[in-house]
Amino acid sequence: MLHSLEAYEMINSHLSLILGQRLDDGNAIAPISKLRVGQVYAASIMYGYFLKRVDQRFQLEKSMKILPWGTKDQDASIEQSIPDESRPFVGKSHPEAEAPSRSSPGASSPGFADRIKPCRLRTYVMAFDADTLQRYAAIRSKEAFGIIEKHTEALFGRPEIVITPQGTIDPSKDELIKISFGGLKRLILEAVTFGSFLWDVESYVDSRYHFVAN
Repeated sequence: MLHSLEAYEMINSHLSLILGQRLDDGNAIAPISKLRVGQVYAASIMYGYFLKRVDQRFQLEKSMKILPWGTKDQDASIEQSIPDESRPFVGKSHPEAEAPSRSSPGASSPGFADRIKPCRLRTYVMAFDADTLQRYAAIRSKEAFGIIEKHTEALFGRPEIVITPQGTIDPSKDELIKISFGGLKRLILEAVTFGSFLWDVESYVDSRYHFVAN
């Protein structure tokens, strides 16, 4: 499996954030700024790169049973900001929440199972401090950044950006393309997958040539 279940949940949230109520409106076609589509594609590549990176750390800590535990109130505050359609486990219990780990601290205490449940990837990421989040979100090498730039330009061309005297982008230089929301969804998923593979390839090459700065 390319991604963990927790990562798939994050990808669904990413799709919901971009497409909103149009997520399930796959056949609708609308003219969309080509520049905007290119920006979304590049951002989704970087999101896939970030997601693969942070999920590796999450899965390691999960396997070592050292993940933090959160209360229902903490988790509810996060869930309130997430649309139902972005949660694949709505209407049924999350596989990891069905039973507390026997090795978890205090798991034998009365009522403890009702108060806690395992931390998921979104909760895990939100617990990062600003410096850690910035470090994990950064592209580690100029080579990887160049690949993202060239790949995006190969698909959408080099954008011709003209800034008006008011400091805004001149829309007359932007091209409108017609794409279905289903097609846009597939583009986003392709970009996330590309970013994930980019992390893997960069890590493999770095293990041999040690070119990554951090």
